[in-house]
Amino acid sequence: MSRRTVIVNGRFLGRSVTGVDRFAGEMLRALAALRRDGADAVPDLKVVVPPGTALPDWLADTPVAECGRLRSHAWEQLELARFEPDSLLLNLCNSGPLLRRRQLVVIHDAATFRVPEAYGRKFRTWYRMMIPRLYRRSELVATVSDFSRRELAVLFGARDDVVVLPEGAEHILRGTADEATLDRHGLRRRPFVLAVSSLSPHKNFAVVVEALARLDDPSFDVVIAGGQNPRVFGGGNALPPFVKYVGYVSDAQLQALYRHAACFVFPSVYEGFGLPPVEAMACGCPVLAANAASIPEVCGDAALYFDPRDAGELARRLDGLLADPRGRAERAAVGRKLSENLTWENAARCLLRTMLPAL
Repeated sequence: MSRRTVIVNGRFLGRSVTGVDRFAGEMLRALAALRRDGADAVPDLKVVVPPGTALPDWLADTPVAECGRLRSHAWEQLELARFEPDSLLLNLCNSGPLLRRRQLVVIHDAATFRVPEAYGRKFRTWYRMMIPRLYRRSELVATVSDFSRRELAVLFGARDDVVVLPEGAEHILRGTADEATLDRHGLRRRPFVLAVSSLSPHKNFAVVVEALARLDDPSFDVVIAGGQNPRVFGGGNALPPFVKYVGYVSDAQLQALYRHAACFVFPSVYEGFGLPPVEAMACGCPVLAANAASIPEVCGDAALYFDPRDAGELARRLDGLLADPRGRAERAAVGRKLSENLTWENAARCLLRTMLPAL
């Protein structure tokens, strides 16, 4: 196999989509499109997966190889590590084989070090052993924000060659918005604020619940989407009647919610990048976000910020923004412009420039 061939670690294709899996899928999709369109300097790609991995339709034109008999971390460390060792291995999701030097690893953040309570003991222990070694030993290392690059340098030592890759937002616009979700949940009657719940402590959804409790008969509803019921954060107490919990939503349903929401609230205290705010911006939704970690770097002056530890400030920001339709329109316009510069094609081209010296 030619050294110009890039082997892509496709382990993520067999998992439920999370933030890093979204990044990996969209980056691979964009690389495959550039290759298919004959763009200059795109190497041959081969995606390597564990046996029995279901493949998406958009990979139909990209060579895929199953290797080995194992799965999960064991497959990655013992079988992927030995696959075509002369080729550059591309790892897009924080992990990669420790015994392979000829590889590029994208390390999105240092969350297992900074917010260890967000992870199970076994996962945390493995990642806290693996990430520093990958960072120091891999031929190439990339991350997704200047914030994360600084975090990695502080924790594991400075590397002058760590590249910051951009991300994209246009994936949320790919399909048709499922407008029926608005009718199913009675969301056309008055304005609504959108938030997405998560049990991970660093996602900080508890501050949203506390802020809602401080609002006295607001002129808007609050829509909470996600697989985790927000009552968990309030100790099981009833949410105010103006809060509508819609549960898990598809991308098409989420697009409809973004498009019609008066604003999107993002309270996270730790993010390597943070895709949801830029997804909201791409859909023309103004963003109210925590002034923490990488979020101000990513959202710039398009978002309105609040202290993620201050529920009172969040309540005041919500009230003020919902009473200011002109301000919301201005922030939506700035956000849409920001999101237009965040494309997966640009991200893939940046990744290609990072890989070329090693090919």
